[in-house]
This record gives sequence, structure tokens and C-alpha cells, in this order.
Amino acid sequence: MNERILLSHGAGGGASQRLIDDLFMSKLGNDLLLQKNDATILPALPGRIAMSTDSFVVQPLFFRGGNIGKLAVCGTVNDLAVQGAIPRYLSLGLIIEEGLAYVDLERIIDSIAETCSQAGVKIVTGDTKVVNKGQADGVYINTTGLGYIPEGREISGSLAQPGDVVIINGNIGEHGMAVMSQRSGIDWETDLQSDCAPLNGLIAEVFKVTTAVHVMRDPTRGGVATTLNEIAEQSGVGIKLNENSLPIPDTVQGACEMLGFDPLYVANEGKVLIIVPAQVQEAVLATLRQHSLGVNAVVIGEVVAEHPGTVTLKTNLGGERILDMLEGELLPRIC
Repeated sequence: MNERILLSHGAGGGASQRLIDDLFMSKLGNDLLLQKNDATILPALPGRIAMSTDSFVVQPLFFRGGNIGKLAVCGTVNDLAVQGAIPRYLSLGLIIEEGLAYVDLERIIDSIAETCSQAGVKIVTGDTKVVNKGQADGVYINTTGLGYIPEGREISGSLAQPGDVVIINGNIGEHGMAVMSQRSGIDWETDLQSDCAPLNGLIAEVFKVTTAVHVMRDPTRGGVATTLNEIAEQSGVGIKLNENSLPIPDTVQGACEMLGFDPLYVANEGKVLIIVPAQVQEAVLATLRQHSLGVNAVVIGEVVAEHPGTVTLKTNLGGERILDMLEGELLPRIC
């Protein structure tokens, strides 16, 4: 195998076939992917079908806690899981820049295979294109996911109700700051790592103790504040956060202060916001804290009838400020 990806690897001939067989099939192969037809025939899924698609253009390709391959699987798996779906199948589309080191592509595919195994999903179809040098930043990835929603699960951004509480499963802002520190080359003198992780296992545990989940969202681009603004607008409710309850690590807070960012608008890739009735919050928190991805789970706010469509923050000083929807791009190319 060549040390670098060449245009011929995307031309559909022998080099393409060797790349597919020697790399993709050897590491991602399963009974469905190995059909090798123009379309994969899938077994029927029980219940309602959920589908999500996303594209990933992160720079750098490798960062502390993950890489673009892990991010692509987690992003799509989590988008299905927060809808109450059980993820099953993914497609994998790669746009590779001519000259990408083969060893780097191999590392990315290894990470995809490992993360799929962790999440219990299969890559069942895919596509590879190679573009001229300078036309992409190493590699872009698109993933589309399919899953099914079991009976009894009704989750939507429009279902938050006054009296509900807002729970998050752990620390805020780690992914965005980890990518930013790697990109900038600034030495934070900390081991700040992305929280990138598949959340479907954690979410499955929540449904074992209650089906009274009104809303779930993963606060990726735009962070916690923007995601909650979307929910408040969809549901026609207000959301109040308590600054004292926000799980923002000192490493994230310090990096944000240095760069002038607000942690509430920084992206996360292993966090879920769960909105449930107050009477089930203790059961949900106990379940989350028993899982490795939820040990720092905490209630960060409540849903209220006042100021519909608005998110506010009660500050440590006793005041209250509005958390608007993010305008523009706070941290470009983080997912």
C-alpha cells in the first residue's frame, strides 16, 4: 500500500478496490457490509424508524480524547439516542485529500471500528472520494444513522413542561476547549481532553428506570445555552439555570477566561441534556451516576412558565441574566 493516498484511490479501479478490501473491509467488515452491492439490504427494524445524518470537518483531525473518526460515529449515534432511538446501522462517506498519510487514515478507520463496537452499531454501506491536494483538510466524513424507537418513548424538543428539571450527565465545555488548545498550540499545563463518547448505553439505562423523559438533546455546536434556547422556543417555556450547579471544570473555565469564551456556548460531544418531571429526578440521577459517562450528573436548572422562549442564569451574586442564542461561530471547525 502506498504511504500516501493518491487520486487513483478514488478512481474506482484497482487502487480503489485494494483500499476498500485492505483497509475498510478488513477493519469494518460485517455480514451486511460484505454484501458489496450498490445498496445494502437490511433486516426489518421493530418500531418507528429514526434517521439522522451529519458531516464532520474538524481540525485538527486528531485531538486529545479522540479524532474525526470517533467523532463521526459518536455524533450520529448520539443524535439517534437522544431521540429515544436504539441505533443500529451507519453509513460512512469519506472525502479524502490527495496526499493524506495512509497511516493517518488507518488510525481514523481503527477508531471508527472501535467506537462502532462500543456503541453496538454496524457500518453497512459507504463511499470514498479522493480530491486534489488543497481541496480538503485531510479528510471529511459524512455518517448517516438508522435506528428504531421502542413503544412508549415520546421525546421531542416541544415537550418540556413547567415543573420539569434540566439534568446534564457531566462536565461542560471539554470538547471545544480540548480541540481549541490542540489547534492553537497553547500549553494549558493541563490534560484537557475531549468528552467525545457514544451515549446510547447511558441513555438506555435511564429508560430502565423511567419512560417519563420529555426532552433529550446533546449540546454540541452552540453548547448548553444554545441547545436550551432551542428547547425553550420549541416548547414555549422558560428555562432557568443556576450558576452554582453548573459542572464547569477549572481547566475549562480557565481556558475560556484566557480566550474570552463563555463555557455555556462551548461544544460538547459526550453530554446529554435530559428534561424530566421533578418527581423522577432522583431516580434518573442515581442511574446516571452509576454509569462511567454519568458520574458527575447534576440538576442544572428548571423549566418555568415565565418568559417563554427565554433561558436565564441565576448568577453566584444573586442576579439573573439572559442567555441568548449563540450568534455566529464561537469555535470554528470543532465538529
